[in-house]
Amino acid sequence: METRNYSAVTEFFLVGLSQYPELQLFLFLLCLIMYVIILLGNSLLIIISILDSRLHNPMYFFLGNLSFLDICYTSSSIPPMLIIFMSETKSISFVGCALQMVVSLGLGSTECVLLAVMAYDRYVAICNPLRYSIIMNRVLYVQMAAWSWIIGCLNSLVQTVLTMVLPFCGNNIIDHLTCEILALLKVICSDISMNVFIMTVASIVLLVIPLLLIFVSYVFILSSILRINSAEGRKKAFSTCSAHLTVVILFYGSALFMYMKPKSKYTKASDEIIGLSYGVITPMLNPIIYSLRNKEVKEAVKKILSRHLHLWNI
Repeated sequence: METRNYSAVTEFFLVGLSQYPELQLFLFLLCLIMYVIILLGNSLLIIISILDSRLHNPMYFFLGNLSFLDICYTSSSIPPMLIIFMSETKSISFVGCALQMVVSLGLGSTECVLLAVMAYDRYVAICNPLRYSIIMNRVLYVQMAAWSWIIGCLNSLVQTVLTMVLPFCGNNIIDHLTCEILALLKVICSDISMNVFIMTVASIVLLVIPLLLIFVSYVFILSSILRINSAEGRKKAFSTCSAHLTVVILFYGSALFMYMKPKSKYTKASDEIIGLSYGVITPMLNPIIYSLRNKEVKEAVKKILSRHLHLWNI
C-alpha cells in the first residue's frame, strides 16, 4: 500500500469569486457599505429598545437579541471578507478559519431558533392577548432567548470540532468567500459521512422544525386576525407580524438553500451569492424592515430625536 506524507494545514486560501477579478473592488465597496448600515441600523434598534420604556416587552427584547446577533454574525465574516477581496494571497489561518466557522455557524443556528421563539411570542400576543403578560412573563422570555443561544452554540461547537479534526491532506484551497462548513467539508480527504449525517440532523432540528413551528403559529395568527371585526383592528394585528414574517422568508429561504443540500460536490458562484444574501443582505435589511413596518419603533425614534434636539436648543 502506498503511503503519502502530507504536511499539516496551517492556513487556507479562500478563492470564492476570485475568477472575477474585475468585481473585487466593487464587492469590497458594496460589502463595506452594507456592513456600516448593519452596524448603524442594528445598534440603533438596540439603543431605542433600551431607552424607550414603551419597548420594554418580550417582542423588543427578542428583537434586541436579533440585532445583537446580526452585529456579531456579520463582524465575524465581513471584515475578513473585505481583507480577502483586496488581498493578493486571500489566506486565513487555520485557527482563524475555525473561529470564523464556530461563530458564524453558532449565530446562524441561534437565529433559526430565535425566529421561531419570536413567532410564538406573536402567536400569544394575537391569539391570547388577555393572557399575554401572564404567559410571556420575564422569566419565560429570558429563558427562551437564553436557550436559543445555548442550542445554537452547542450545535456550532460540535460541528466545528468534528470538521476541524479531520485530515485535509495538504488541500487548503476553499472555493468560498468565508470558512463555511459546506465548503470546508469538500476539501477533507477522509470519510465525512458522519459529518453529513450530523449536519442533516441539525438542519432538520434547527431549520425544518422551527420553520414548521413558525408556519403553524402563523396559521393560528391568520385565523385570529380574520375573526377580528374591524378593518383597523385587522390592519394593526397584521402590522405587528408582517415585519417578522418578511425576515423569516428572507432568512429561511437562503438558509434552506445553503444547508439542505450537503451532497453538492462543488461550490458554485450561485452558492456564494446566496451566501452573501444569507450573511450580509438579510442582517442589513432586518433593522430597516422592523423600522419601516413598525409604528412603535418610528414613534420611539421621533421621541428620542425630539428630546435630544430640545436639549441641544437649550
